Amino acid sequence: MKIKILVSVLLLFALSVYSQNKMAGEITGKVIDHTTNTPLIAANVMVVGTQLGAATNADGEYRITNVPVGVQVVRVSVIGYKTVVKSDISVNSVKPSVVNFELAETVIEFDELTVRPEYFESSTDRPISTQTQSNEEIRRLPGGFEDVVRAISILPGVGQVTGGRNDLIVRGGAPSENLYVVDGIEIPNINHFGTQGASGGPISFINLDFVSGTAFSSGGFGARYGDKLSSVLTLDLRDGRDDRWGGKGTIAASQFGLDLEGPVGNNGSTLFSARRSYLDFIFKANGFGFVPEYWDFLSKTSFDLSKNDQLRVLGIAALDKTNFLNDTEENRYDNSQILGSSQNQFMGGITWKHIFAGGFSEMTLGQSLVDYDYFQNDTLQNPLFRNLSLEHETSLTENVVFNLTKSTEVTTGLQGKFVRLHSDIYLPSMVDEYGFPVSLVLDERTSAYKGAGWVQVAQNWGPLDVVAGLRYDYFNMIDAKNAVSPRVSFRYALSNLTSVKMSAGKFYQAPSYVWLMTNSANKKLKHITANQYIFGIEHLLRDDTIVSIEAYYKQYDNYPASLTREYLVLANTGAGYGGASEGYVSFGIDPMVSSGKGKAHGAELFVQKKFSSSPLYGTFSLSYNNARFTALDGIERAGSYEQRWIMNLGGGYVFGQFWELSTRIRYATGRPYTPYEPDFSRSPEKFNTLRVQDNYFIDLRIDRRWYMEKISLITYIDVQNLLNRDVYDVPSFNLYKGTIESTGGVGILPSIGISAEF
Repeated sequence: MKIKILVSVLLLFALSVYSQNKMAGEITGKVIDHTTNTPLIAANVMVVGTQLGAATNADGEYRITNVPVGVQVVRVSVIGYKTVVKSDISVNSVKPSVVNFELAETVIEFDELTVRPEYFESSTDRPISTQTQSNEEIRRLPGGFEDVVRAISILPGVGQVTGGRNDLIVRGGAPSENLYVVDGIEIPNINHFGTQGASGGPISFINLDFVSGTAFSSGGFGARYGDKLSSVLTLDLRDGRDDRWGGKGTIAASQFGLDLEGPVGNNGSTLFSARRSYLDFIFKANGFGFVPEYWDFLSKTSFDLSKNDQLRVLGIAALDKTNFLNDTEENRYDNSQILGSSQNQFMGGITWKHIFAGGFSEMTLGQSLVDYDYFQNDTLQNPLFRNLSLEHETSLTENVVFNLTKSTEVTTGLQGKFVRLHSDIYLPSMVDEYGFPVSLVLDERTSAYKGAGWVQVAQNWGPLDVVAGLRYDYFNMIDAKNAVSPRVSFRYALSNLTSVKMSAGKFYQAPSYVWLMTNSANKKLKHITANQYIFGIEHLLRDDTIVSIEAYYKQYDNYPASLTREYLVLANTGAGYGGASEGYVSFGIDPMVSSGKGKAHGAELFVQKKFSSSPLYGTFSLSYNNARFTALDGIERAGSYEQRWIMNLGGGYVFGQFWELSTRIRYATGRPYTPYEPDFSRSPEKFNTLRVQDNYFIDLRIDRRWYMEKISLITYIDVQNLLNRDVYDVPSFNLYKGTIESTGGVGILPSIGISAEF
């Protein structure tokens, strides 16, 4: 009997594997001109390593059927354009895989007998210091929680200073210096439990299932992007499927959710997702005194109004809440050290895209509303701090891209913003750890206007590409309302394998709204300024492997500096959860002047091997950074988030159609901190004079794919901190225990996930 059962199980397993091997899917999409967005006819689209392919029709559309399930690579070529390859295309039997291409015209070939396929994308909006990531590259990153922001941390020049959060520290800049653009709409922060006035949080609320790809620029970005100093992260969302209704259910490392998508009428499609965290169940089960929970929702609907017009409607909501369980004396103490955050965020907009002869335009009416509720109580539940704030932006943006000549691309646009602000802050008198008295009682409402205009010209002269732009920014809430920033980038191809890149520009950023609301004197602040200079060289080792080296120098001026805490410049605030232990410095409650200065310089090495006919993929980045800032006391100090050396090594191997193994090794030198005195106070004279111990971790992930006729599954095991190492962080004083604590985190952290697509 046992033998019969064993034989039956083996037969069923064999039939399952056989049926999965027989499964096939479809790849569909559209091929268009990069600048004009017009369809390219008779483009040849092939699945690499097979004989499968198709040619695009009069609308630039193609469809390839009977594609084997698994991870595939797709190549497109057409006479007069660069050949482009997209890897990591996940094909299943449940729904078509949509792969769209934007091709740039070819002006010169160094070797007319050799046409090299391009695995690595480039853009005139982001001509230098830019890396792209596909949906699949983000999804399978070990320890990444399928989070689009955490995936950025493996790229060169990016620091991740606090465990459990994804605050971006880019080339020595502050966490307030980063711009997020989702489907063409600027969003202040895309994280749950976000930090007011900055850009970080524990985890992103953008559903990766709907992200087709990202582009991250760590410097030298074009004139279209402004009001930020350090980086731009753009996220492109795909359209919903237009053949039938389907969806996906997911249980991931920290949340579960449901996606739905399908056609709307004859010319439209929509997608929708709802997700909820289950961190509250985990925290309660493990006896934590604070319990975070969140929901998020995302919806996108697209309509083809005509052959040359498309309408997109985007809506995003994130609902966050922190509850405290004060059932024990230790929990009451622990909770008194935590700045609670409950906030509601709503954002989205309507975009009209119009294609005309030689170019296209996009007009977007956008909205972002963030309702903050910060609170911190002492052990007797008396309020230490309360911040009820509202930040509401309404924006109208018009951006036009067109070809002036075959080798000249022009980008120009205008933007206007109307801002409503409300701050209700209660901070009774307290003394921070440095001995400075702090207090604030405020209830103020106001409105403001922002405006911007830009023009940019990308010119090609054979092996030389030049991108020159000029941007103007206006903000009526400060006395110095106007800012003009010129930018220029060069790229010279030494051969079809090697290029030299250079960039120089001036970047401006307005002070954060909360800094201006908390103290009327702060309205005399100026735009923060950063002059950036970048030089780099990149070389293709092979079609799917690139190596690049870049060096940069950033000079900061007009950074807000505290008049009362003369050691403090606000470049050293904004990461982490903040609270009484930091004297609430990130909220800008001090009177400030634009007298802070800073400089950052460094070098970066980046090597990437894309998934291709070889199923091995990986990245290696090594970054050196030196960032120093000077406040009113005139002493030049290391920036609070400076990590001198950062190394990331990650990659994996795809074993056939079903299995994938990936790993990541992370190393970073410790960031500066201020030591405690024997009486557990801190001295301003010793601000940032010591450093946290170095940290290094190993993460591991194993994925298994399951293909069936009406459902497709991906299951995984993800283990963070495989070696169970201590996580070293800035020391803090635990009054309850009477000790200084310098480690945090939860050690080794295994998680499992499963997603079912139908």
